[in-house]
Amino acid sequence: MSGCTNCQGKSGCDDRKGDMFAAIDATLAELYPERRWRAPSPADPAPLLADAAALADELADVLHTATFVRPPTGGGAAFVYVLCVGRPPCAVQIRDGELALPDEWAPAATISERYLRVALAAQAPLAGVQEIAVDVAVDADGAVVRERSLSGVYSPTLLARFQKVVATLPAYGRRHLDMGELMAPPPGFDGSAWSARYAGAPGVVNYLLFPEPATMTTSVWLPREAA
Repeated sequence: MSGCTNCQGKSGCDDRKGDMFAAIDATLAELYPERRWRAPSPADPAPLLADAAALADELADVLHTATFVRPPTGGGAAFVYVLCVGRPPCAVQIRDGELALPDEWAPAATISERYLRVALAAQAPLAGVQEIAVDVAVDADGAVVRERSLSGVYSPTLLARFQKVVATLPAYGRRHLDMGELMAPPPGFDGSAWSARYAGAPGVVNYLLFPEPATMTTSVWLPREAA
């Protein structure tokens, strides 16, 4: 398999990534002059995130699929979920209480969905895109919805949609950041406050987009009677 060194588009990619790294460095310097991670401010992020619903609507039209918005919590990013594998009703919407547990989720059923999740930073005009795997296991008493976030976009079936998402972001004033380049800690920064809350050290993604670990698995139990 060819790597970046042999790719015919490497020079253009290098130029683009050079601009991206410059934007990352400038934003880190502006937001963290003390070079220390801190929890996002809960100040009103409306001016930067007011376009999340409009972006979701446009992506739904461009990609002919379901999209929905998850608002920020605690000053973090807003998320736009783009359904790529699966069909409505979407498991994430059911998990979050927007929809009732559907009758078609019969006992012993398993559901697997794949999403592109667009993270819209609250403190800077930046965005990142991840592949999200959502799996549901159903039994007679309810369902377990498990969401697993990947460090980038890896499934070949998602790449065409990923490219269209990235192409749409500039119209909303957002610079796309390659998630794979955001996993490492920024050199010379103190992430001890993040380490006290989570395990390990914060990556650039935790400074610029959202505080929670970028590759995280969450599980939610939905009892059938509560639905």
